[in-house]
Amino acid sequence: MQVTQIGLATREAQGPEPLRKAPLSHSDGTTEKYAIPLLGTAHEIAVAELHKKIKEAFEVFDHEVNNTVDVREIGTIVRSLGCCPREGELHDLIAEVEEEEPTGYVRFEKFLPVMTNVLLERRYRPIPEDILLRAFEVLDPLKRGFLSKEELIKYMTEEGEPFSQEEMEEMLSAAIDPESNTIHYKDYVTMMVIDEN
Repeated sequence: MQVTQIGLATREAQGPEPLRKAPLSHSDGTTEKYAIPLLGTAHEIAVAELHKKIKEAFEVFDHEVNNTVDVREIGTIVRSLGCCPREGELHDLIAEVEEEEPTGYVRFEKFLPVMTNVLLERRYRPIPEDILLRAFEVLDPLKRGFLSKEELIKYMTEEGEPFSQEEMEEMLSAAIDPESNTIHYKDYVTMMVIDEN
């Protein structure tokens, strides 16, 4: 008996694909059962669906339509697939998919197997909503339910892993209520949580 590796799961290779009986209708109204091959295991189907999602996300940034993307787009592609790697993790991922001699571009053929494993292993999962909410509440000791723009900028630039100017501007444009110049973090957390279904 031979065992083959498929992605992260193993299955026993049993020769040709398993068969199932399906009805065959004839023009005279009679039917008979005949054997047709099964299309694949649930794992193989799931992997095929992941490949399709990865390809679609990759193609959005393949402006030359040559199965390559600018390495600077990898973070956006990875995040569009529901992953939330830290900056260091993203650099490690990029190092894994880049060519031996970095060209500034990533080929789909190198990206696909790495990203498939990331998704199958459920790496870089987003932080759950309740934990995000508690993090904002720690920054709001008066329990007002909001932070001022100035408070948010201070925390984003002086605490923990600092945001780049571009990241800060992107977050502020999405998070800050322009009328009150505050972030109502309960609403913001609800908006930014990724639906995993």
